[in-house]
Amino acid sequence: MAAAARDGFQAVECTFPYDRPLRVLQDRLNEALVPMVLLNAPCGDWAAGERGLAALEDREADFRSAIHQAADWAQALRCPRVHVLAGRLHDGADLARAWRLYEERLHWALEATADSGLTLMIEPINHRDMPGYLLSRQAQAHALVQRLGADRLQVQMDLYHCQLTEGDVLAQVRTWLPTGRVGHFQVAGVPDRGEPDVGELPVPAVFDLIDEISQDTGWDGWIGCEYRPRQTEASGGTTAGLGWLRRWQT
Repeated sequence: MAAAARDGFQAVECTFPYDRPLRVLQDRLNEALVPMVLLNAPCGDWAAGERGLAALEDREADFRSAIHQAADWAQALRCPRVHVLAGRLHDGADLARAWRLYEERLHWALEATADSGLTLMIEPINHRDMPGYLLSRQAQAHALVQRLGADRLQVQMDLYHCQLTEGDVLAQVRTWLPTGRVGHFQVAGVPDRGEPDVGELPVPAVFDLIDEISQDTGWDGWIGCEYRPRQTEASGGTTAGLGWLRRWQT
């Protein structure tokens, strides 16, 4: 958090903060003077390959516990968004059943967090990095948000996953951002998930398009830099690779 603030970022996001004392995280945010704008709900046993619980059979109690924990932590950290991961399915899983579970559990999560004001996020994730993940395409996510009809459920549009899965990322942004259902963006280089100025993702054009649409629609969300720096710690790490970002920090 302090490093992000030193490098000029105005906010941070966090994958899974739950292995740190909550008070320590609160203190670090206060010291760095940056808000946390997104965190993930607990996703099950990461080491065993689990990537979310919302669509998994026989995990109702675990899912509900994860949502309660995420909501408690998000409120304590003043974080307005929680990403609810769908989950990876095993070979031969009943897809129709998984989609029904996913929708039912998101509906429950929205009701369970109604008094919190939190926005719940769902994110399409590519199958190369996460084989078997239920939600992989933008249209699937937006259709689900439309069916549930809740303003507090939005799509987390990771442009790295979007480019790998569907391509033509500028057309994807042009299609989905004006709907009002995109609540957060993330970027990374394609295909290696390094800094986004190298590879197939046209970052300057993407950012310009987001700005253009935002001026027309009033969208005022965040773009998270969810990538793996190419620089090693010995050669400067994350900070050394931020030259690409400077033009947007002036």
